[in-house]
Amino acid sequence: MTVCIPFSGTEEGRATIAALNTLDALPAMLVLRGGECAVPPGCRTVAVDSVVSADTFRKIAGVVDTPFIALVLRESRMALGQFCLERMQSIAEATDASLVYADYLSIADGISTSRPLIDYQEGSIRDDFDFGNLVLLRTEPFRKVVFSLEGSTPRRYAGWYAVRLGLSRMGSVVRVPEILYSQHEPDRRKSAEKQFDYVDPRQSAVQREMEEVGTEHLRLIQGYLSGPADEVDEDHDVYPVEASVVIPVKNRVRTIGDALASALAQQVDFPFNVLVVDNHSTDGTTEVISAIAGKDPRAVPIVPGRNDLGIGGCWNEAIMSKQCGRYAVQLDSDDLYSSPETLGAMVGVFALEHCAMVVGSYQLTNFQLEPIPPGVIDHREWTVSNGRNNALRVNGFGAPRAFMTKILRQIKMPNVSYGEDYAVGLAISRRYRVGRIFTPLYLCRRWEGNSDADLDVARQNAHNAYKDSIRTWELRARQQLNRSHQ
Repeated sequence: MTVCIPFSGTEEGRATIAALNTLDALPAMLVLRGGECAVPPGCRTVAVDSVVSADTFRKIAGVVDTPFIALVLRESRMALGQFCLERMQSIAEATDASLVYADYLSIADGISTSRPLIDYQEGSIRDDFDFGNLVLLRTEPFRKVVFSLEGSTPRRYAGWYAVRLGLSRMGSVVRVPEILYSQHEPDRRKSAEKQFDYVDPRQSAVQREMEEVGTEHLRLIQGYLSGPADEVDEDHDVYPVEASVVIPVKNRVRTIGDALASALAQQVDFPFNVLVVDNHSTDGTTEVISAIAGKDPRAVPIVPGRNDLGIGGCWNEAIMSKQCGRYAVQLDSDDLYSSPETLGAMVGVFALEHCAMVVGSYQLTNFQLEPIPPGVIDHREWTVSNGRNNALRVNGFGAPRAFMTKILRQIKMPNVSYGEDYAVGLAISRRYRVGRIFTPLYLCRRWEGNSDADLDVARQNAHNAYKDSIRTWELRARQQLNRSHQ
């Protein structure tokens, strides 16, 4: 086995080298960038420009002569547990895996906590899947994948992404649910701060590369949707209003009044209502809704007859009700429309583009409505030509979202409180056009009451695993669709 360690002169890199240098009889290799260093005895060096570029992996493949490669992905102080590499290799040999990764011990402020990861699925094709900081690669398929990248577009940022997707096509990707090493956590931001990294405009070059690699992977596994999506026929059914703003809510007494006022202030030339699905609130939210509805009949309270509904289930209550309009437009109980023109702008796109779903853009603010970083979230990674394929790689569609009620009634939302909108967006985009508005229409308030303000590891894992399941099901549906076309 060969151990590959990235190094650019940082103290974290030196600490990792010192820890791994205790390994006996294992060839070690330093993947260097940014200068020279004193090479420990027995180590070889490979000079590279970036530890994530495709060129780096080609250089590694050209010099490794062992059956397995243990690859440290980032410079971070870490230490291997008892028989760590032997255990990973034995699992790889027993399962014929092309890639093996394991749970680890996370160290922050001198406190050690277990860091369980999640199992890799067929739909785990997002580029931010967490493998931890140590992976074991089988050299033979690794070489095949790396050399297949020769002659392709240079991958400065997406080299590792291309390699691990290629390995998943050539064999199984296996997680060892055992703590096999420890590392100091390099990124200690809250979950709410990390979730917008992929839409940061400063990452546009990175995202373009990731999209190209992810799209090529879909082509190779027959999950790529070619050609334009279908336009939607005009809906001639009779509805009580043209549009309904849908607000699912539970225990948001501090914000529901503002949200309702924002919805009712919309200035449009068609009739609309606001369906407020009160999921059995107990904090005074119900009384706020009743007071507003008593003054404005456009506010329609809906109390579900069930007690087992998540956000998706509340949406189903709204769209299946007789009061729902031709279009159903999202507004979360924490948030506000940015102007009285938002509803009209969203509905106008349906007739203009003959689409089944419209997605706008939003401005992140604090509770006082002051803009906060990263600012406007517009999902400009979406393109008419490839948006529905790239949607399988990223973590969401954006907001606000509006749906053609007739189509949403056919699909329905999963009865969950995370990922329900993503699941529906993927299902709709598989067949129908999705319209986009790239100017901000919506104020997304970030505060301590947000359901995703600071998720613990268990909740983050549950959310990520569920979205990967959604991608898996959607990927298989698209593969079936492609087979039927053939």
